[in-house]
Amino acid sequence: MNYDYSSKLITLKQALDLVKPNDYIVTGMCIAEAKDFMSQLHTIADRAVDVRVSNCIPMADHEFFANPEYRSKFMVETWFYTASLRRFHKNGNVTYIPNHLHLAAKKRLDFKKPNIYVGAAAMPDKHGNISLSLSTTYEKQMIEAADITILEINPNFPRTFGDIQVHVKDIDYLVECDYEPLALPDPVMNDKDRKIGKYIADLVDDGSCLQLGIGGIPNAVAEALIDKKDLGVHTEMFSDGMMKLYQAGAITGKYKNMDKGKMIATFAMGSKELYEFLDDNPAVEFYDGYYTNDPYVIAQNDNQISINTTLEVDLTGQCASESLGSVQFSGTGGQSDTAVGAQMSKGGKSFIALYSTAMVRNPETGEKEEISKIVGQLKVGAAVSLSRNDVDYVVTEYGVAALRGTGVTERVERLIAIAHPKFRDELRAAALELGMIYER
Repeated sequence: MNYDYSSKLITLKQALDLVKPNDYIVTGMCIAEAKDFMSQLHTIADRAVDVRVSNCIPMADHEFFANPEYRSKFMVETWFYTASLRRFHKNGNVTYIPNHLHLAAKKRLDFKKPNIYVGAAAMPDKHGNISLSLSTTYEKQMIEAADITILEINPNFPRTFGDIQVHVKDIDYLVECDYEPLALPDPVMNDKDRKIGKYIADLVDDGSCLQLGIGGIPNAVAEALIDKKDLGVHTEMFSDGMMKLYQAGAITGKYKNMDKGKMIATFAMGSKELYEFLDDNPAVEFYDGYYTNDPYVIAQNDNQISINTTLEVDLTGQCASESLGSVQFSGTGGQSDTAVGAQMSKGGKSFIALYSTAMVRNPETGEKEEISKIVGQLKVGAAVSLSRNDVDYVVTEYGVAALRGTGVTERVERLIAIAHPKFRDELRAAALELGMIYER
């Protein structure tokens, strides 16, 4: 006999009617966002007064924050910007919450508790257990703290395992939905991605434990690791690249010290095939970001590998990974968590990967021009996501700079060596002018 949850069911309109003036709402991360609720939140604008919403990597341009008509009604306080939030930041109702992912929920709850938590989830099982499906990064902490909890239960969402279940009795309301979880196309890899991927893969030993992100470079790393043996996974995000490595037999988790044989993550995002792979698959377990991203937990697995990207790195090793000058671009996320944790691990390594150059528009001429992403100094106002104290390997398509334990003079030489050749003289001149190096 299936668990009867009918008494918890309400309509989407009834869910929206629960929102009161000055409420603080938290929704799920990425694919775990309550899509139907968020897409209709603007419909209560006539009675909304300073309603605040926290999200993380939202997947859609929802009307309540995209339409400047509603900027006096709703405010988004987010843990991670996306293209949508960057685009609508100018409306004046989007702001960033500085955070390290493993403490994002805890520190936010120290400041403010949600009136409403609303997120996506799989359908209740016959015992009344509900899998939060594709993220438990902060969701369970927020569910426990919120005055009202609402889940959009959906037969299209995979049932996943780990510390990701809640019981119907602990949720106030359920809304039945039928949308597909957003599937992302595999990023196209280019020659630069593959060069960087091979440089990193050559430094990854059999039996290492992986943390990978999403995008061309992480995908290229995964592709280059295909012939490795007995890799493990302790990661923030579970991706298509990891699924493919597991299917190829490269991932077994045999040498993990913690959660041996299991692939551990806090959220997943990727293709429809990935979501099908995760459904009812006990090989993958999801845990709160407070656990997965704690550097001390990460360090328990030997040979932990952390691979992240950055927007700009200066000649001392400071990584600006989330802002272009003072303009917020993304977020710190788990970069510092995983980079530090990997280096605390016995035999662990942390990689920061980036293309040596980028094409940007010159504000004076309007023309696009090539600039170096390795710079003498970061742009004015840039947020340092990974301090120079915590950087290990920096990788471009021109090679690898091993910076752990090195002095500034050595760092300058090693970073210039992996910069684009056309900018190396300019970088050396900048280092001389800034007093990082001296003519001898």
